[in-house]
Parts: sequence; structure tokens; C-alpha cells
Amino acid sequence: MRSGAHDSGRRQVLVSLSTSRGHHRPAGDEQTHWIRIHRLAMTCRFEIVLRAEDSAFVPVARAALDEIDALESELSVFRDTSVISELNRRAAGQPVVVPRPVFDLLSTCGRIQQETDGAFDVTTTALSRCWGFLRREARLPEPGEIEAARALVGFDGVRLDCEDSSVSFERPGLELNLGAIGKGYALDRAAAVLRQAGTEHALLSAGRSSLLAIGDGGDGWRIDVASPLVATPIAALWLRNAAVGTSGAGEQYVIADGRRYGHVIDPRTGWPASGVLSASVVTGDAARADALSTAFLIGGADLADRYCAVHPDVLALITPDDGSGRLIVIGEHPGVEFVRPRSTTGHS
Repeated sequence: MRSGAHDSGRRQVLVSLSTSRGHHRPAGDEQTHWIRIHRLAMTCRFEIVLRAEDSAFVPVARAALDEIDALESELSVFRDTSVISELNRRAAGQPVVVPRPVFDLLSTCGRIQQETDGAFDVTTTALSRCWGFLRREARLPEPGEIEAARALVGFDGVRLDCEDSSVSFERPGLELNLGAIGKGYALDRAAAVLRQAGTEHALLSAGRSSLLAIGDGGDGWRIDVASPLVATPIAALWLRNAAVGTSGAGEQYVIADGRRYGHVIDPRTGWPASGVLSASVVTGDAARADALSTAFLIGGADLADRYCAVHPDVLALITPDDGSGRLIVIGEHPGVEFVRPRSTTGHS
């Protein structure tokens, strides 16, 4: 048995900027210039890209990054003083009042958990610890350990009281971790700062994996979507007023008896997800794009089919782990246009 990590992260989206849609520019035409403002937060690089002619919004972009710093102090499980850490310490014993935005985010997590048949769940910390992924010490646990950890997992054990914005846990040992939605949520909050100040064009990214486009940058924001173990981008997209999130199982893993177990765990079984190399989702907000990309990585094309059938503003790109290199396209979103997808299979 062995464990490891490599550069193909859990979320991977590569970004290149262009305003010409691949056409040649007229001779002497000015090149497009971009302003990039970035900061490290939530263990990744957050970046805001502005057009050169929008340089007046650079101070606003810095204020948007300040908003992300403030959110990290509220949401990170790696900060003992965060709201989430306090909930994990106290909520099993008594209701804990939280700021309304945190309460609303947890309500969103609960709704998405139900809509995805439990594939997305922010209470899987016990399982991540059981498999050793929490501290990057991957291992293959005994079946009894997995079942014991699974008994602690489930958003049905989280009680949300709208009247006083309080949160309580029904069982000791339940823990929240917003890693599968927090970066996207931070981009949404940062985008709100930009929009309120009048910014009409910007591209926000978190680790070049969770992205949100304000406007179209002039002719659309060009996004190349990558997948673990696939050498070339699986699709190229133009985004306008839309967000994209990608999940893949490449960052951490354990190999036992010749089988590879990735670090994205199915909360319904307690075992790492299998059958999908990557899932990318385009929707109107980055939080939902991130959450759904995790859910579809776990639930595959069948779950994406069911979800998109009743949510017409969601586009899912699924690469199955079957060696075919094919791309399954499900649903649609008005803010995205394909440029050069690979061979595809459409489900809807």
C-alpha cells in the first residue's frame, strides 16, 4: 500500500485570456492588456483580472480581496477562532448563534445536499480523517473504521434555526468543513464588492479552479477546462456573467492491492468516489458551481442528468474514468459558449 500526491489538483481549470476568439487581428491592431491583482488566501491564489482600461477599479479589486481575507477568518477550519471551528467545538452541546451570511451559506449547503441525493455534504470530516486525507497521511482503513466514521456524517444532523440564526448538531463528533464550497462562495462575495462599485468586466479565480466572470471582458472570457490524466484541455469555453468549478480526484490518493483510492469521499458509502475523472459545472454563481462539481464527481453523469433536468441553468461536463477520453455534456447555461470541445456525448 502506498499514498501520494501530484500536481493534478482536486479542482483544475487552466485560464488563458483572449478577445479575438482565435481570429487574426488586423495588422497594427493594439494588443489587449490585462491587470492582475492577487493574494494568497484559503491555501490558494485568488486573482482578479481587469482590462487595462478599467484600471480605476484596482482599489475596488483590492477591497474585494480584503473581503476574501475576512471570509477566511470566519469559514476556515484551520483557524481556531473561526465561526466554523467554534461550531465544531460547541454546537453538539448547545445552539450557537452565527452571523447571518454564515447561516445562509449553511442553509445553501443543506439545500444542495438534498438536491444531490446526499452526494454533496459538508459534514464528511470524520471520513477524511479516517482515510488520512485530512493531514495528508493517506491510508486504507479497516471497514469497521469506515462505518464508525460514517455514523458521524450527514447534514441531517445539523439543525438550523432561522429565527435566531443559530446552529446545533444532533450528535457529538459531527464536524463541518466548507472546503468544497468556500472558495466559490468567496468569489461570489468578492464579485458583489466589484459589482456594487460599478465594475462591469472582471474575471475572478481561486486557484485557477473556481472561476467567476463579470461581464465578458470585451468578447468573452476564455476558459480552458482540464481533467486529471488527460493531456490536453477537455473543452474551451467563453464565459459571460457565469461561474465554473471543476473537481477531480488527483490531488491525494492511496493505492492498495493495485487499486487507487482518491481523496474525494462519497458521504453515502464512506468510500472514495470512483468512475469519474473530473466534473466541471457552469452556473450563475461560483458557490453552486463548486458544490455541484463535487457532487457530480461523486454521483457521475446519472446524478448530473437528474439535477440538470430540473435545473435548466446548469451545464455539466463529465469525463468518465473509462480510458475513452470522451466528454459527456449535460444541460446548458446561457452564459457559456463552447469553442472547441473534444469528442462529446450529449445527455440533454
